[in-house]
Amino acid sequence: MIHNIHIHISKAKIPETMAKALNLIPTSTFPPFSCPTRPKRKFSIRATTESSETPVSSASVQTKPEPSSPPLTFTPPPNFKPPEPKRFGVRPDKVFDILGASLALLFRLGTGVFVSGYSFSFVSKDDIPADQYALDFNDSKVKETSKIGPRPQKPIEIYEFEGCPFCRKVREIVAVLDLDVLFYPCPKNGPNFRRKVAEMGGKQQFPYMVDPNTGVSMYESDDIIKYLVGKYGDGNVPIALSLGLLTTLTAGLAMIGRSGKGSSYSPSRLPPKPLVVWAYEGSPFCKIVREVLVELELPHIYRSCARGSPKRQILFDKTGRFQAPYLEDPNTGVEMFESAEIAEYLKATYAL
Repeated sequence: MIHNIHIHISKAKIPETMAKALNLIPTSTFPPFSCPTRPKRKFSIRATTESSETPVSSASVQTKPEPSSPPLTFTPPPNFKPPEPKRFGVRPDKVFDILGASLALLFRLGTGVFVSGYSFSFVSKDDIPADQYALDFNDSKVKETSKIGPRPQKPIEIYEFEGCPFCRKVREIVAVLDLDVLFYPCPKNGPNFRRKVAEMGGKQQFPYMVDPNTGVSMYESDDIIKYLVGKYGDGNVPIALSLGLLTTLTAGLAMIGRSGKGSSYSPSRLPPKPLVVWAYEGSPFCKIVREVLVELELPHIYRSCARGSPKRQILFDKTGRFQAPYLEDPNTGVEMFESAEIAEYLKATYAL
């Protein structure tokens, strides 16, 4: 039985209610990891994406150590155990981080929270099977739908970094279009992918997009947005991303609460395979993880899953629940929820 409440949102971007977001939970389920100092190594980097017949998660970043260097191996931190997921909980030591990241929702009016054509309705719990993802709301459930365009066979490749308002605009359209993207982080002083962008395009300017499905590559955030909505959307740029200077200014203001996090390189070991992250641009919890991925210059396949994304059901089928962010590390076999612990795991495993 469907109640007489139905709300439709078509490309409008509104802030997502962060109900219960500040309910404090106990401290980390495992203590902070220590990161022993390791000798630096030089690498020559060649990034490749597998053919369309290969699943997205098999894309690889090939690393060639110098002949005298032993092969790189990666294992989980000692005594590591993935934490139990806790919905709508903030670890006490991360309250201010989440609040700072949440400021972006205000400045950007929720852009990146909803997939294009998002709509929802309240239905009886009996109308939603137990194996189908849906939010609980009092005695009802929330049924969500969206309208997505053609799907690329291979993930779009984007070179960018967190502390860049132009890059944020592109990440927002990725969420709106529900695209999977292979991100190559390019933090300041990063030794690998900034140089690669200069080799491919002739200059170090970000964001830089490569579409392996069409052979198209380009700079300029507005051009990238127009290309993506034309190829994988309905051709219409959302209002919040079409206001020119105002869009760029608010995208810059959205980063105030994070004080430049995700902008500068922190020495790390480059893994042979990109990590897989289920996340979306509008989530402050996902932002905390993205910042660490960028600072460590870790390539990652970003399985965007904003509100209305069909991929929420895919993750629900895989893990028995939906919660973002969710990390899959093919280099160690680790799979885990919880943003604070994911950030600690990344630093313990890959930071030098």
